[in-house]
Amino acid sequence: MHSPVTIITGAGSGIGRALAELLAIRGHRLALAGRRHTALLETAALCGGSPGVLVHSVDLSDDTSASALVAAVTARFGRIDNLVNCAGIAPMALIGATTERHLRECFGVNAIGPAALIIRCWPHFTAQRSGRIVNVSSLATSDPFAGFLAYAASKSALDSLTRSADKEGAPLGIKAFSINLGCVETELLRSFADEALVAKSRTLSPASVAQTLGEYLEGSHDSAHGMCIALPSP
Repeated sequence: MHSPVTIITGAGSGIGRALAELLAIRGHRLALAGRRHTALLETAALCGGSPGVLVHSVDLSDDTSASALVAAVTARFGRIDNLVNCAGIAPMALIGATTERHLRECFGVNAIGPAALIIRCWPHFTAQRSGRIVNVSSLATSDPFAGFLAYAASKSALDSLTRSADKEGAPLGIKAFSINLGCVETELLRSFADEALVAKSRTLSPASVAQTLGEYLEGSHDSAHGMCIALPSP
């Protein structure tokens, strides 16, 4: 059995960091991707149990980033087994204040970047006749906060990517999942919601979310492939 190679975007903090720590313990080789190089190095230092860690700074809104990341991963590890699209941004703006920049940034990071990574990983998955894609989405796709026009729409697009990838991938041994999260206690949440709006007691912990993501990566819920799975906050 080889050690699985897993790409995690948004690995510099929150859910991505918690997942990296968990998978390191479970023997995955890891490609940690994100915008903040120093934060990625901090995550890598927490993954001492992994048989291999690659740190790759990436801006998912950049058209060339997916190709560069996948090339770096395959050059280092020779294969890709799992892709976890965990990176996300969530600028708050009521509809009347939403700008084209909000739309471009949200769709760039939350949907176009993940789509580009899926496309670039696809030849490796098809050659192996295996691969898992886990997209970290949001319950905002069905019940958004006011001010989440761009965020909710971009995460809805991410859910659509899951369905398309799973439909085409199923005959090839490729499975895709969306995990639609409630509120998670992360820097992203606190960038737009203080505890008066969302109490800490009503949030999921990054570690608990990571446990769930690990189950989907390691085959515990394969009957749910192609689905958008709700994981509400308490």
